[in-house]
Amino acid sequence: MHSSSESAASSPTLIRGMGLWSATSLNMIDMIGVGPFITMPLVVAAMGGPQALLGWIAGALLAVCDGLVTAELGAALPKSGGSYTYLREMYGPQKWGRLISFLFIWQVSFSAPLSIATGCIGLAGYAAYYWPELDTVYAHHDAALHLPWAGPLQVSWIVTPGTAVAVLICLFTVLLLYRRITAISRLSKILWFGVMGTIGWIILAGLTHFNAARAFDFPPGAFTLSHQFLTGLGGAMLVATYDYWGYYNVCFLGDEIEDPGKNIPRALLLSILLVACLYLMMNVCILAVVPWREMLAAGQTNSGLYVVSLFMQRVYGPWAAQLVTGLVIVTAFASVFSLMLGYSRVPYAAARDGNYFRAFAKVHPVYRFPHVSLLALGVVAAACCFLRLKDAIAALVVIRLILQFLLQTLGVILLRIWRPDLPRPFRMWFYPLPALLAFAGFLFILFNRENWQKEVRYAAVILLTGVIIYMIRAWKESQWPFAAASNSKA
Repeated sequence: MHSSSESAASSPTLIRGMGLWSATSLNMIDMIGVGPFITMPLVVAAMGGPQALLGWIAGALLAVCDGLVTAELGAALPKSGGSYTYLREMYGPQKWGRLISFLFIWQVSFSAPLSIATGCIGLAGYAAYYWPELDTVYAHHDAALHLPWAGPLQVSWIVTPGTAVAVLICLFTVLLLYRRITAISRLSKILWFGVMGTIGWIILAGLTHFNAARAFDFPPGAFTLSHQFLTGLGGAMLVATYDYWGYYNVCFLGDEIEDPGKNIPRALLLSILLVACLYLMMNVCILAVVPWREMLAAGQTNSGLYVVSLFMQRVYGPWAAQLVTGLVIVTAFASVFSLMLGYSRVPYAAARDGNYFRAFAKVHPVYRFPHVSLLALGVVAAACCFLRLKDAIAALVVIRLILQFLLQTLGVILLRIWRPDLPRPFRMWFYPLPALLAFAGFLFILFNRENWQKEVRYAAVILLTGVIIYMIRAWKESQWPFAAASNSKA
C-alpha cells in the first residue's frame, strides 16, 4: 500500500502560470463581487447615516493590517492552500499545527461554500430587478436546535425561483473552471475589465451629478462617541470586512504564481489599496445622488437593496438602471468564479499533506488541476444557496474570524520568534504593529455589535465538532497527539 505522500509525489504537478497582472485581477474581482452593490444599505443602517463611510474606512485599514500579515506569510510559504499551510507551519506541522490546520480545513468546509453562495444569491437577487417573480417565495422554514451549553442554533432556508438561478450559476462556474490554469488566467483578465467598467461608470455618473449637501447630510450626533456609535461601527465593519475579503485569494494559488516571493505581496497589497479607493469613491458618489434615508429604510427591512439600479435610474433613467443591473450581475459572477478557483485548492493542499480525505489530493491527469476538490466544493455551495443572504454573511464572517484570522495574526508573531531563520522575501512593515491592530480589530467586530452571541455559537459548535473529528482520526491513524503516546510506550 502506498502512502498518501508517495501518491501525491507521483501525481501531476501544478503549473506556475499566473503573473502579477493575472493575480491582481483575480484578487480584485474576488473582493468586489456583488457585495458592495447590495450591502451598502446595510452599512448605512448600521451607522444611521452617511457617517457609514467610517465603517468602510475602518474596514480598509483593517484589511491593510491583515494584508501585511498575509503578504509576509504568502511570500515565505508560497504553497497551495494559503492559510492552511501558514497555520500548520506557525504552530508546528507535527504538533498543534496539525490540529489547528485541520480545524481550518474543517471551517472552510462551511465558510467556503457560504462565501460562494452569497455571491450566487446576490446575483440572483439583482436578476430579480429584471424578473420580479424570482423573489416569489414558494417555501421557507425556520428551525432551531437547542443545546444546553450553547443556546439555540437557528437556521433558515428559503425556496424561490431565484434560488434555482443561484444553484445553476454555481454549477455553471464549476463547468467553466474545469480546465487548465493558463486558460483561466486569460479569462480572469477579461472579467477584470468587466468589473472595472461597472465601477468606473458608477463613479463617473456620480461625479458628474454630485450633490455635496446630500452626500454629507449627517444627522445630529452622528459622530458622538457612545455605545450606540461603537455598536453601529462594529456592525458596519462586519459588513465592510465581508466586502473587502478576497485579498488573500492569491495565497490559495501559491503553487501556481510566477515568482511568488515578489508577486504575492504585490498582488495582495495592490488589490487592497485599489479596491479601497474604488469603494470609497463609489459610496460617496451614490450618497450624493440617492438620499441616505432611503438606503436606511432598505437596510433595516433587508429588501429593495438594488441601490445601484436606483442610482442609475435617477441619473440617466430606466435604460441605465437595466444596463447597470446587467453589469452588476456580470461582476457577481466574476467574484463567484474567482472564489471557486481559490477555495478549490485548499482541501487539495490539506489532502496532499495527509491531513484531509485522500481523494481531494487527486489532480486531473490532462488539465492538471484538483478536480475532485472543485466538484465537491461546487456541490456544497449549491446546497448553501438555499440560505438567506444576511444569515449567510454574518455566519461566514464570524466563523472565519474565530477559526482563521485571529489564529493567523497571532501565529505570524510566533513564527518570527520560533523560526527566525525562515527566508522571508517580504517582511511586514512596522512589525508587529499591523498584526496587533488586526487582532484588536477582529475582536472589536466579534463582540461589539448587536446579538453577537448568535454567530459565535455557530463557531463554537464547529470548533468542538472539528476537534472531536480530528481526535478520532488521529487515534485511528496514530497521529499527534496519540503518536507521541504510542512512541513513549514503545
